[in-house]
Amino acid sequence: RHIQSNLPVLPYVSDQCNQQFSQLSHLNTHIKTHLGEKSYMCDECSKKFRTLSNLKIHIRKHTGEKPYRCIECKRNFASLNVLKIHMRIHSGEKPYKCETCKACFTQLVHLKDHIRTHTGERPYKCKCCSRQFRHSNVLVTHMRIHTGERPYGCKYCGKTFCQSTQLKVHIRKHTGEKPYICDNCIKQFTTLSNLKRHLRIHTR
Repeated sequence: RHIQSNLPVLPYVSDQCNQQFSQLSHLNTHIKTHLGEKSYMCDECSKKFRTLSNLKIHIRKHTGEKPYRCIECKRNFASLNVLKIHMRIHSGEKPYKCETCKACFTQLVHLKDHIRTHTGERPYKCKCCSRQFRHSNVLVTHMRIHTGERPYGCKYCGKTFCQSTQLKVHIRKHTGEKPYICDNCIKQFTTLSNLKRHLRIHTR
């Protein structure tokens, strides 16, 4: 017996995936995801995007606008999607699971990064020296060796660094902060490596 569906048949259909749309403009925007076309460009930095909505979210990086607020900790975010991911910190939800070791993650990108520890895959290759890396952010930091870029500057003395972690450690020289404490003698250190070096005194 034929059962009539209550779902409306939309007039515009993608040839690639059969997804339906109510408006031709929505279909045209969708088609760009298949073509890889990026026709929306940021006036500030010239970065291009496939959709206008993604461009609008990106522009908030320049304006500083963060219209979405976490009701738990009052932090603000530039997009609703980022807020939803952030909320998993409070809920404890970790929907992405590694099939090899059963470790769970809040984001798919974190799971993909983790899986490379099992496979040994290093997909990010330096064009200058051919070194390969598991993570794109590590490649970005590595490239500064070749370019000489040091984007992190100390507000106290103006010294610049390749990595934000290097700047963070350096600033402790100015502030006197020593967050690493020896449990044996209560001596304090600015870095974990200095604490570990000190601990050898107690193990001799």
